[in-house]
Amino acid sequence: MSPLIEARDLLALMREGAVRVVDAGWRLDGTDTRALFREAHIPGAVFFDLEAVSDPTSPLPHTLPDAAHFGRAMGALGLSEGDRIVVYEAGPMFSAPRAWWMLKTFGATQVQVLNGGLNAWTKVGGETEGGDARPLPARFDARLDRNAVVDIETVRQALNEGTTPVLDARGAVRFRGESAEPRPGVRPGHMPGARNLPYAALVDEAGRLRDRADLEAAFEASGLDDTAVPITTCGSGVTAAILVLALTVLGRPARLYDGSWTEWGSRTDTPIQTG
Repeated sequence: MSPLIEARDLLALMREGAVRVVDAGWRLDGTDTRALFREAHIPGAVFFDLEAVSDPTSPLPHTLPDAAHFGRAMGALGLSEGDRIVVYEAGPMFSAPRAWWMLKTFGATQVQVLNGGLNAWTKVGGETEGGDARPLPARFDARLDRNAVVDIETVRQALNEGTTPVLDARGAVRFRGESAEPRPGVRPGHMPGARNLPYAALVDEAGRLRDRADLEAAFEASGLDDTAVPITTCGSGVTAAILVLALTVLGRPARLYDGSWTEWGSRTDTPIQTG
């Protein structure tokens, strides 16, 4: 199954009643995406609250919770790991891939991202509805795929050995340390040896993931060879999932550094490079 689904295909699935739809909108600027959901969402969709479906004990933003926490949260949304699930957001591709990656990492077997999000849905004649979702509870048997996620020591080793590429999805200005980080106490710059591949280079003007040829060209320009299994990172693990999604479209594996720059840049025992 492709990790992407087009709006017309989702419309057909909705008519068959064979899919569960999840709005996973989240914005770094603090926009109330739950309020946007209440205003308009795909009929029958539930709202995936990225902050709530995170580790409540971690000082880092929206890191993976344990399997029990994730399973309870998904069950409360009426989702099971075997469901056909489509994740989307209102606006350009940004946070939906993070929810897609989390669902896959905890065992969802049929999960896709709606390419183009809510805008693509309405353009093909899809209707919307307002209000809160009231799903019937389900059971989601969550099991963490430990190969999908890496910790700071794995990243440190990868950088020291230089054998595993680390791709940073932040914009070039942040990567070079030319702007302040959006979170207090996080130093600007990047990990020495990391390569910059801004997630925006993988998303077109309509907010859709670019076609295969453009994706291949972007990864090739980043210096990624055909056999490497990269580690993706970003500010807090959200847009790093866009790189994972793009690589999955190309049939290539990747792992995600969940702590990302918020963890690396806030510690005193991690080297930082600027420029």
